[in-house]
Amino acid sequence: MSAAEETLKQTEASRDKSAPVINKFLDFISSVRFGVVILCILVALSVLGMVVIQQNVEGFDAYYATRTPAERALYGGLGLFDVYHSWYYNALLLVLSLNIVLASIDRFPGAWAYITNAKKTATRDFLLKLKDHAIVETKATNEAAVIDKLKADFSASGFSPVVSEDEITSYAVDESGKKDFSRMETKRYSYVFGERGKWNRIGAYIVHVFLLILFLGHFVALQYGFDADVALTPDTNPQVQRDFNAANKTSTIQLIRFNLDKKERYNVELPFTITCTEISQSLIDTGGQIGIDNTMDWRTQIRIDDPEYGQTVADVSLNNPYTYRGYRFFQASTIAVGSASSMTLELTPAGPDGNVLPDQKPITVVLKRNESATLPDGTRIDYDNFVPDFSMRGNQITTNSADYNNPAAILNVTTPAKGDKPEETIKVFAFANKLPDNAPIAAAKAGYKWFMKEYVKSPVAHVLSIKYDPFNAAFVAWYIGGFGLIIALGFIFFTSHRRVWAMVEPKGDDKFEVVFGGDANRNNLAFGDRFRSLIGRFSGNNSSENKG
Repeated sequence: MSAAEETLKQTEASRDKSAPVINKFLDFISSVRFGVVILCILVALSVLGMVVIQQNVEGFDAYYATRTPAERALYGGLGLFDVYHSWYYNALLLVLSLNIVLASIDRFPGAWAYITNAKKTATRDFLLKLKDHAIVETKATNEAAVIDKLKADFSASGFSPVVSEDEITSYAVDESGKKDFSRMETKRYSYVFGERGKWNRIGAYIVHVFLLILFLGHFVALQYGFDADVALTPDTNPQVQRDFNAANKTSTIQLIRFNLDKKERYNVELPFTITCTEISQSLIDTGGQIGIDNTMDWRTQIRIDDPEYGQTVADVSLNNPYTYRGYRFFQASTIAVGSASSMTLELTPAGPDGNVLPDQKPITVVLKRNESATLPDGTRIDYDNFVPDFSMRGNQITTNSADYNNPAAILNVTTPAKGDKPEETIKVFAFANKLPDNAPIAAAKAGYKWFMKEYVKSPVAHVLSIKYDPFNAAFVAWYIGGFGLIIALGFIFFTSHRRVWAMVEPKGDDKFEVVFGGDANRNNLAFGDRFRSLIGRFSGNNSSENKG
């Protein structure tokens, strides 16, 4: 037993039984037993939260519908459908954190003493009471030679040797070896002390620190963070935004509050405005459709306008999330309806009768989404919309499917004023498929026959997941707290504090008695092997050896 442990037991034994109630209460909530009980309850609740489907998990609606009315009332009343957000789960986390803090405050000074005030000397009785001990008699010309040999053997066994001296007053011993309680005698002894792994003594408190980081980060992220999806489209056409419930610019995201089988939606105002400037998709087969199974990567370009920090341009791709002021942007999904980020138009000049002029060459125009182009004659082309599978239902333009079966660009074309004729804006359709010349929709308009020669495939919208993590609490909790906890536990269980003492006593006629003792705070089997190796190294061919 170490001196620190002896002192701790004496302190506990001498405590006043009539201590104030507050002291008894603090002793109770800082006890290891209480902390283990709270931890077991938290583990049980966490397991229960995995067994009972939680209300924010997909499939909860169907699970809730299969419960009996009694089960719904019981589980709902106990908060078992939302264990991790329940008041008692958070209260237990708080109590466990308090237990860890108080237990650390109470016990850390004793552990720190092993590092700052190592026990370098010990009595003969103390050493012989240790599990690993030995008595070796050796011969040497002087005590210094014995000390030098001990230092060398300690170093060879992996212990850093420290030499010290001490005077010990004890009862005298008579000729028969029994203590004579009528006489006291004082003797001077030399000691060699060695240790390794002393920092293991505070390993438990390192674990406590990482546990508190894990708890605190989890609590902050759970209480003040959120995770929401927002559909963003670069298309500025209001009709497109309404049809696909996607925004081009927004400063508001919609969150869901769960109340058993009911989902209550509410808006959260962001401290900045997000504008989607463009989206693109890298396709495995460029001739195929724009579905998820034909996609290598999604890319969303956004502009953030922040009243406090100005304007920021960001690029969010599948493997490249973007973080801004605690908000983390991820690619979540896509609205896989075909659109185009740019298109190449071929315009063939036509006469007043609508026929192609034989002496005129076609004009090629590259038009990007939401942009305009002006022809040499002053005609302005404005992008309006893109339809992947064009169809007309009455006067309504629609798409038969999300695939590029009959792609068409919808354009607003404005002809310049000529004489008394004012400028005029008309709607023009440029198809990627060749249409019959006599088809009314393929007739020349604004002095040109229109054809979409090429287009760059792009979905109509991307869905970004916006995760708000204040102070990077979730990151700190799981990556620092979680991984730190694993490393700290490994440090505790795969290392140990090992101490060895050697007490040298001259016996006359160049004879010396060396009393060895050693202990370890864990992994005593391995320490025993190392201790016996040290004794064997020192004793060599010495005449007398007695091992414990």
